Amino acid sequence: MFDAQAPARTEPAASSGRVRHSRRDFLTGAREPRDLDGFWLRASRQAMACRFEITLESEDAAWLPAARAALDEIDRLEARLSVFRDSSLISHINRRASVDAVDADAETIALLEQCVELSRRTGGAFDITSTPLSRCWGFLHREGRLPSMDAIDDARGKVGCEAIQIDRARGAVRFDRPGTEINLGAIGKGYALDRVADGMRRAGVTHALLSAGRSSILAMSRGGGWEIDVVSPRRSNALARVWLRNAALGTSGAGEQFVVVDGTRYGHVIDPRTGWPASGVTSASVIASSAAVADALSTAFLIGGIELAQRYCAEHRDVVAIVTEEGLNPVMFGRHPGAVVQ
Repeated sequence: MFDAQAPARTEPAASSGRVRHSRRDFLTGAREPRDLDGFWLRASRQAMACRFEITLESEDAAWLPAARAALDEIDRLEARLSVFRDSSLISHINRRASVDAVDADAETIALLEQCVELSRRTGGAFDITSTPLSRCWGFLHREGRLPSMDAIDDARGKVGCEAIQIDRARGAVRFDRPGTEINLGAIGKGYALDRVADGMRRAGVTHALLSAGRSSILAMSRGGGWEIDVVSPRRSNALARVWLRNAALGTSGAGEQFVVVDGTRYGHVIDPRTGWPASGVTSASVIASSAAVADALSTAFLIGGIELAQRYCAEHRDVVAIVTEEGLNPVMFGRHPGAVVQ
């Protein structure tokens, strides 16, 4: 957790993983020269099982207090939305919503409505009710196993966003089947970045790079974009280079959790439509105006593959998908006004 009393941390202008420290003019495509004597200021906070970080240019040092204050929003969101906290609103909904309607604040109602709509648009590839399947396969507690067909079928009967009944007028949520649970893990980090960015804009910040671990980035820019490498956990070299300006990048990849049974590798990302781990795609990156949407769609495209990504980008403007299948080069679809992809 960032110590609010500590002096600002400074770092030299050297490349740091996915972010390259240069700007690009969006009208000409040319890179802008940078003062090599400049430095970067970073405020960070450990939350949601990852490191949230805000990067500012040295000339914007006056915005560091606003960055620190904006990070406080993450603690509030985690306390309300995490399934790993028994006291959270989401945990309370999971315990009670199959029995009776549970009151929820307008912000949570709007987020759940967004999740249901994204599930509909992706044909169920993105689904916040897939926890019973993750538990069935043992990935919820990092104990991967191959379950029986009966166990998979039983878990599938509890999954599906159509089970979430939202009463906006009353401000309440109910599940229409027993055993349904919601988990915002596939959208939560991006949603938190959106809220942090909102707080910074209200404070007058116009130029900053926000990140949540290795999976979610949001670029606020007053001019030239932030240069970022799109990477895959299964490849050593970058898949693409992106200049982001007032846009977000979300990446999902197969790799960290898996179980091998009779020589077959089963990854931890479960396709809620079939009940089986998704296969064939090693990584999916999405550029969108919202970090929450980029987060959710990267998971959907990791599951649904190139066919879903291509269809979605054709039907929805301002979304870019970069999808990599096993052993093949990445394929890109769509356009976004805040992104230049190389």
